[in-house]
Amino acid sequence: MVLKDNCGRPLLNLRISITQRCNLKCTYCHREGEVKRANVSAEKMTLPEIVRIAETAVSLGIYRIKLTGGEPLMRQDVCELVKAIAAIPGLSDLSMTTNGMLLDELAVPLRKAGLKRVNISLPTLNLETYSKLTGGKLENALVGVKAAIEAGFPLIKLNMVVLRGVNVDDVPEMINFARDMGVILQLIELDPINVSNDYYSKHHRFLTEQEAMLRDKAVKIETRRLMHNRLIYHLPDVTVEVVHPTENCDFCMHCTRMRVTSDGKLKPCLMRNDNLTDILTPMRNGATDEELKKLFLQANQLREPYNKPLQTQN
Repeated sequence: MVLKDNCGRPLLNLRISITQRCNLKCTYCHREGEVKRANVSAEKMTLPEIVRIAETAVSLGIYRIKLTGGEPLMRQDVCELVKAIAAIPGLSDLSMTTNGMLLDELAVPLRKAGLKRVNISLPTLNLETYSKLTGGKLENALVGVKAAIEAGFPLIKLNMVVLRGVNVDDVPEMINFARDMGVILQLIELDPINVSNDYYSKHHRFLTEQEAMLRDKAVKIETRRLMHNRLIYHLPDVTVEVVHPTENCDFCMHCTRMRVTSDGKLKPCLMRNDNLTDILTPMRNGATDEELKKLFLQANQLREPYNKPLQTQN
């Protein structure tokens, strides 16, 4: 069974924010679209509650789950959580987004627990730029990247949010680094979410020039049909994906995602917070498995493309 929304888009992926706590302060962070940090001192959802939400999702045909935050590795029980979710029958992919700061100690335990993939945020290889953007130390992030590689994750991606006037010129160096490390680089446009209008206007940059360069060098260009129709550029010795969601009808029309906020609400669209469905409160009030499924069905019907294609007028 595969759930589809009113536009015929399948629901295949679930992103679960397991905490809003973070050990960095990235200026560009969209916090999975949550308006404010739900709880910076502790987590809102317990391990069993998150696992039950994941089980409900998988029972409805969702087969890929990504754990997000905040910084997911801030949770003390993250390895136990990964192990419990990885054991759900029918789940084919469990991944995580992280800033990499804590991967040095956790990469191997997470891999053993069943985590299959990691996306590591790495906006630059410049020490000063990294510090200004994140408040952290680049060397700690690089240690995390190497730890993930040594742990044997079969797929590792570096997420680089490209910012005008900040790190645009760092793209070639990042491509070379991804090549040297044997990982995939994702170039990501800045989202207009949880940043000021001034920040977005100053730093948003379309990736037109970067894509032209990638097209010239690519030996193969692939389209991820079930991931927003994003393009993958296979260069001779490195792979680069390009993600540009803003003002992008194609991105929205091929969305297969739903999110769970850190305080237990089903979130149909990254860009909106006016159509959330509370699943945590009913669960704590004794909701049955069938009632939880109905909440997912309800939230799925609220899914619609945020950026819709213009209708041709007769």
